[in-house]
Order: sequence, then structure tokens, then C-alpha cells
Amino acid sequence: MNAPPNIFALQALAPTETAALRPLDVAVLVLSGFSHLALHAYIEPLRMANAVAGVSLFRWSIMGTSKQPVEGTNGLAMAVDASMDELSAGMGDRRADQVVLIAGEPVERQLSPQLNTFLRAIARRGIPISAIGTGTWLLAQTGLLADTRCTIHWSRLAAFSEVFHTSRIRDSLFVKDGQYSTCAGELAAFDLAVDLIGSHAGGFIAQEVCRHATVEGQRSGSKRQTGPSRLAFAGMSPKLELAMRTMEENVEFPLSLGEVAQRVGISRRQLERLFAAHIGVPPVRHYLRIRVEHAKRLIEGTRMPIIDIAMACGFISASHFAKSFRDFNGISPQKCRAKVPSWVGPGLGYT
Repeated sequence: MNAPPNIFALQALAPTETAALRPLDVAVLVLSGFSHLALHAYIEPLRMANAVAGVSLFRWSIMGTSKQPVEGTNGLAMAVDASMDELSAGMGDRRADQVVLIAGEPVERQLSPQLNTFLRAIARRGIPISAIGTGTWLLAQTGLLADTRCTIHWSRLAAFSEVFHTSRIRDSLFVKDGQYSTCAGELAAFDLAVDLIGSHAGGFIAQEVCRHATVEGQRSGSKRQTGPSRLAFAGMSPKLELAMRTMEENVEFPLSLGEVAQRVGISRRQLERLFAAHIGVPPVRHYLRIRVEHAKRLIEGTRMPIIDIAMACGFISASHFAKSFRDFNGISPQKCRAKVPSWVGPGLGYT
């Protein structure tokens, strides 16, 4: 039987130290199409921290662009406590020690002049801002992430790098850089919240939150996201996973299979046997799939010319690119681009 929360609190901090901690006020701004999973993965650890400590360490409120309920991507509406204008004006007891942004889809058309002004005003006041999932895209559109290390969900990494021309994007669960924290979203929001708990209330409280949530320890923000290629094969073979990662990190200038094998520390023959044993696809075919998937994300997430996308994915021949793309997707790159909504633009937004 677990010990009651007040005993945990006594182990974590002296009573006077716990009582002396002022509750941290967190304002969570949700936009239409937001992920309920990301929202609750961030808020629930804060609730657990309060229960574990036996005192109110965190307070949170849900904000919207207006006072109207905000519909998530699953169709469920979330009631809001305040509008972002109320927070900006400091109406009543509205205050924030931290603002958390959870954007939705389509993110490319969510940065209104009103939201742009709000985020810039919050930044000028020195309030820390955390962007979860596609929220990173919005912060980049405002210009607030210039020369700032950041991350975004793996499905958006390729498009983000090309649209915003940044070399400081990271394939990480979350990244903290000065006033800004960015997070891959979904369950990585839990890790970002636990990191905040550790910073505010100490490592013991953070670890007890993980234990209560049946999570095996606190994950570092620098831990890589589980990308599309490695998702189904993680844990099967460290050498196979390293080979896949090496391929994913060398898309624009593909390596030969001999070079991949050398970086993994095995022979080409061993590399081919690994792929045959675990996924039943030759490594050259898997590498081609990675490049085509990267190209598809760029076609769907940017307005880059298709010939430029082909080159960015290591294809020196337009005909080879078109054939490879059709083999994996059943349609040509041009038809794939034709399906992209017209609102997907260069992504520069309001500045």
C-alpha cells in the first residue's frame, strides 16, 4: 500500500520549505484543433505534484482566443477560464508565471494578428513561454525563436527546417533555451511538465509524479523522438536502429550502403542480414523509402518547388524521383501537391 501524500511531502522538503513555495500560475492557451492528449499530459502531472506534496504547488487555467469553448481535434470542446485579452490586460486575478501554447491543425493559418500581438507582449514582459507540438511553428512565425534552439513533432521537422531555414531545430522530446521551451507534443508534454515540476518543487516530487503515473523514471529532454522508421523496430537490434538513424540523418546526400555499415560498425553483408531478419526489406529499399517519406512531408508541409524537394532528398534525376514517389505512394508528386490545401504557404506569418 502506498504511503499517503503528506508523508511524501515530508520526505521531499521540510514543511517550512514546502509551505514557502508560492504556487506557480500556469496559463494554457489552446487553439482550435488542439490535442487533448497533449493538454492533459501537461496538466495532470501538475495536479499529481500538488497531491504528492500535500500543498498547492501549481495553479492552472485554460485560455482561448475568446471566451468561447475551443474544439479539439477529437471533436470535444474545452471550456476556457479566460481569454488571452483578459490575461494581457491583467483583469481580475488573471496572472501567469508561465504561458503554455498548444496549437492545433492547420497550424499554418492560426497566427492571427491578435495572437501575434499577444505572444509578443507576453515575451516583452519576460514571461516564459512553452510551445507544445505545432505551437513551435507559431512561435517561429512571430520571429520569437530567431537563433533559439527548439524542437517540434517529428512529422514537422523536415518542413520546419525548410520553411524557417534554421539549423537550431533538434530532434528531441523537448528543448529549453532561455525564455522559451518547445516540446514535440503528445506524451512528450508529460516530460516537459515533469521537468517544470523538478525545477519548481525539487527532484523528489518529480520522481514521485512519475511513479504515480506508472512512468519508469524522468526522461531527459535531449532524448530523441521516436521517428517513423524506428517506431516499429525499436529494441529489436541496436545495430539496426543505429543504421536506420544514420539513414534518416543523411537524406540530402545519401550514403552508400558500405558507408552506412561502416558507421554502424558492421560489414555490408551483416547490414543486409539485419534488414532481412527483422523487417524483410533490403536496406537500399528502406533507405529509399526514408527519402521518399521525407519528400512527401515537404510536399505536404511547404510550397517548395518539387524539383527543389527532389534535390533536398538526394534525387539528382526528376524522373527517378517521380518514379520512386509513385512506387511508394501510388500517385505522382504533382498530384500529391494538388491535394494540399491552398492555405499551406511559406509559413512566415505576421512579423
